[in-house]
Amino acid sequence: HVQLVESGGGSVQAGGSLKLSCVVSIGSWRNRCLAWFRQAPGWEREGVASLDSDGKIMYRDSVKGRFTISKDNAKNSLDLQINSLKPEDTAMYYCAARGYGGNWYGPLEKASYGYWGQGTQVTVS
Repeated sequence: HVQLVESGGGSVQAGGSLKLSCVVSIGSWRNRCLAWFRQAPGWEREGVASLDSDGKIMYRDSVKGRFTISKDNAKNSLDLQINSLKPEDTAMYYCAARGYGGNWYGPLEKASYGYWGQGTQVTVS
């Protein structure tokens, strides 16, 4: 049974910080590529950060220097530290895990991932 459960979203003022967490319940999750995506109303879901099984990290250009993705193996969680929040960061944030097999379109492409959480809302004013 695969389950991804996000938490940590909220409403903050511009310049503030949030830490999002995703508890990952999936077999051999340490060997999967994991990522954070976001989707604002009227916009496509976009990848913001990914962490593969070799520890390679990728960030979307617009979040580099502000977002930090990490894994906490003790807690089975994928975390996203977000600093210097901007109004344009307002979106629903989703945790994603790659399934075994399937086509690979890149670490920040939604089509590469087969498992998704329900999302956590981040609102920046």
